[in-house]
Amino acid sequence: MGKFKVPHTLTLLFSMMVIAMIATWIVPQGFFATETMANGRAVVVPGTFSLVEERSYLTPWQLLTAIPRAFASAQDVIFFVMILGGVLAVARATGTVDALIGRLLERFGSRPQMLIFMVVFCFAMASSFIGTAGEYIPFVLILVALCKAMRLDAMTAVGMTVAGYGIGYGISAVNPFTLVIAQQIADIPILSGWELRAAIFLPFVLIGFHHVWSYAKKVAQDPSQSMVKDLPCPLGDKHAVDYPNLNWRHRLILGSFVLTIGVVAYNIRVNGWYLYELGAAFIAWGLFVVMVGNISTDTAAKKFIEGAMELTTTAVLIGVARGISLILEDGQILHSLVHGMSMPLSFVGAEVAAVGMLFIQTLLNFFIPSGSGQAYVTMPLMVPLSDLLEIPRQVAVLAYQFGDGFSNMIIPTNAILMGIIGIAGIPYGHWFRFCLPLMVKLMLASSVVLVLAVLFNFGADVQPADLPLQSKVQQHTEQVN
Repeated sequence: MGKFKVPHTLTLLFSMMVIAMIATWIVPQGFFATETMANGRAVVVPGTFSLVEERSYLTPWQLLTAIPRAFASAQDVIFFVMILGGVLAVARATGTVDALIGRLLERFGSRPQMLIFMVVFCFAMASSFIGTAGEYIPFVLILVALCKAMRLDAMTAVGMTVAGYGIGYGISAVNPFTLVIAQQIADIPILSGWELRAAIFLPFVLIGFHHVWSYAKKVAQDPSQSMVKDLPCPLGDKHAVDYPNLNWRHRLILGSFVLTIGVVAYNIRVNGWYLYELGAAFIAWGLFVVMVGNISTDTAAKKFIEGAMELTTTAVLIGVARGISLILEDGQILHSLVHGMSMPLSFVGAEVAAVGMLFIQTLLNFFIPSGSGQAYVTMPLMVPLSDLLEIPRQVAVLAYQFGDGFSNMIIPTNAILMGIIGIAGIPYGHWFRFCLPLMVKLMLASSVVLVLAVLFNFGADVQPADLPLQSKVQQHTEQVN
């Protein structure tokens, strides 16, 4: 028998779409009633799940039409990634990226472990405090080239990026896109429980750092241990002597890049910017790069197109990945999956139920890769369930955070993840093998934290006296009876 070969990422994603379509034929179709919150978002009402009266079946033709619909649905991410690829190619043409890598090599060339820790720590801080995600994509090619020059590999670069991103989301004390929404739905004080989240921040960051550094150290000692040794590097193979000196033009371009990231981060949080505005901001930065970078407009245009073309594969993968969720939505089984997964928890003890919530949230993130979307669908169900089992609502929120944040690092339906590994030229199968052990470590650590949180009654001091969501269940039950 020949050695098993991991299929191409596109093959894997399309296979998942087919499996999702088959699941819509098997899983009962159903839905919860929803109500609109003050912010205009719809949340499900617990206790209102019902099956559809006339079951419908998706056809293979609908599977095929889901692909172009998925591209249209994910167009903001696709266009952002391609714009970013073009703008970064223009910046590379000025020599700025190479000059930056040369300077970083002078500082970290003999201390790769310090670079890895700093990236994981800083990215985790950014994700925790302001919910950054897509903003990491511009850093990937720089880190890939830097790691390559340090005799590491692209997997190390992506590993430190994604570890910081996922861990930051998973243990955030202030993230406005996940934690704040979940606590609002749970009717507990906003940002309460920050003490525990702050206390576990560094230990979880160290878990991520240790995983990436252990791999990087093996690659540095023996390049044949690299998981991507047979794959081309996006920026080729350069050595330190190839890098130009960092001149005033490069410094000005880098300074404007940092300023752009700052403006984007501020406006995401304050003015609700998203990928369209991010794309416009980086286009503005690209125009500034052309003006100060001493390159002609024709050269800039050519490089922009080349950079965008390099990310065509990434754009295709992002679009097809969105198709998986689209199939599940069309098949009306998302709510059925949530209902079916949550029901068994009512028959187990509090500690086991808390860990069960973690695993349910982890699995559901595959089907609902939006952090806020997952909160609106699952938290109205987990809150009354936690009340029934006498688990503090704060623990239910913590389980949601862990499950949503950490699984962002491995689910193929996460467009940000697919963009990051696509830019680095890493197939999803290779990334899965690298990330799975890290996920196991984080899930074990999370389970321990959740059990201790239940035992020490974490969040009992902010448990609301009235239980509005539970009362909705009772009201619905009375109406049915």
